[in-house]
Amino acid sequence: MRSYPHNSPEAAARIVALVLIADGHVCSSEFDILRQLGAERELGLEPQLLPHIVHTLCEELLMSGHQAGSLAGQVDDATLAALMAEISDPGLQRKVLRLCLAAARADGHLAEGETCVVDAARRHWQLVDGEEAMPHARRAQRHAA
Repeated sequence: MRSYPHNSPEAAARIVALVLIADGHVCSSEFDILRQLGAERELGLEPQLLPHIVHTLCEELLMSGHQAGSLAGQVDDATLAALMAEISDPGLQRKVLRLCLAAARADGHLAEGETCVVDAARRHWQLVDGEEAMPHARRAQRHAA
């Protein structure tokens, strides 16, 4: 799989694209919500580039021997870790996770593959729904204030 420059719009968009294809098909509701949220602008992409990144990702996965269908079990932990490592900017990580969650929730169903990608992002970036993970006591303290 190709490498994109660290913290580039393309590297960020590829992670969103992983969520889009994670269940084996891309729903129009997923693209609709990303369009409503201005995902391409948020990520610094040229207009209409996200569908191209999704297409390129699918080609790369198929060429590397991945089967069509669910992403679950087809992109290994090492590959997910390498893709997540391309995004080290905390602000960009939060944007990507927020967009991933919005896309994954758009059709009202969280597929196993979508959960796999979102969990990998949370784990590698130490985020919880777009915010830095904090010890339980500090999180409770913040909500009490």
